[in-house]
Amino acid sequence: MLVNANCTLIFQEEYRQLRPRAPMPPMTVRFRRFTSLNTTIRLREGRIQVSLSDLLEGAPESVVRAIAHILLAKLYKKPIDAAHNLRYKRFATSAAVVRQTELIRHARGSKRWSGPQGHYYNLEEVFDSLNSRFFGGLLGRPELTWSEHHAKRSLGHYDAAHNTIVVSRVFDRPSSPRYAIEYLLYHEMLHLKHPVRMRGVRRCVHSREFKAEEARFPQLTEAMAFIKRM
Repeated sequence: MLVNANCTLIFQEEYRQLRPRAPMPPMTVRFRRFTSLNTTIRLREGRIQVSLSDLLEGAPESVVRAIAHILLAKLYKKPIDAAHNLRYKRFATSAAVVRQTELIRHARGSKRWSGPQGHYYNLEEVFDSLNSRFFGGLLGRPELTWSEHHAKRSLGHYDAAHNTIVVSRVFDRPSSPRYAIEYLLYHEMLHLKHPVRMRGVRRCVHSREFKAEEARFPQLTEAMAFIKRM
């Protein structure tokens, strides 16, 4: 845990810009070993406490200043300056920073998987079947696992940092039709084939090509209806 005097000064200067007449509260700015590009700010007993990911230690001063402005503006419910917002987004979505973030997540992130074999469905068997039917058997099989808990908000996701597809255990039951499991896995397999792209500072998660291939799933309507009922 490091305290950076220069960062603290930047936060003080941005505070003064946002609140020119308010008393300057004590501030502490620290870098922490987060697993992503996290930043937090809290006001506790009159003191501002800021935690920045250590991925930001080498960031340009203009980026740190943009972060300071954004965090302080959110803390005090002030409008966020568009130029500062754009500067930070360009930094956070740059190829070098995205790659470094993925490497850090892979190295520091801890994952607990339950494995592909469920009580009623085996994700590896379903994956291999879909791979043969829709992808010519050309997709490399990532780690496949059911979620530890019966998650109902995140029904399935592809974790690029750990090259893992996770499907919610809520679907591992005899009442779940196979086509629903297949659709969930097929959707995440499309993320393998069509990685996230950047359009300026915006992440394009579901490209036009992605959506076109998703629409080819034979029982898409039935699967979506079942998932909606869940």
